[in-house]
Amino acid sequence: MRKSPGHRKWPDHQVREERLQQPMEVEVEGVILASSKSVIKVVEDKSPVRYYFPRADVSMEKLARSPTTSECPFKGHASYYHLNLGERQLEDAVWTYEDPYDEHAALKDRMAFYDDKFPEIHVRPKN
Repeated sequence: MRKSPGHRKWPDHQVREERLQQPMEVEVEGVILASSKSVIKVVEDKSPVRYYFPRADVSMEKLARSPTTSECPFKGHASYYHLNLGERQLEDAVWTYEDPYDEHAALKDRMAFYDDKFPEIHVRPKN
């Protein structure tokens, strides 16, 4: 059992998870990279809204693991992926928590996309 140090140190900081009822997708330059009926929306204080897709619903063949990692005091250790778009690559455009803190265990092995950092990435409800 691993408790989040962030939630203990900053108990007023909110990280809210919501399982969406509507299907969502990620589109990049006309290609659907992810499509799922099991997306978790994360609303965190002072951060953009994020959508976490199950790894099984992401086209992993378009991703290449990056050496980049980061640590969130609330969610845990994040690993990053580059997104391959033919001849170019969006570096560290996708991340995942493979072993999140207990408070955010639902995010385990889900993928989130930097749609605010890369205008090519569109996360939206599926039509």
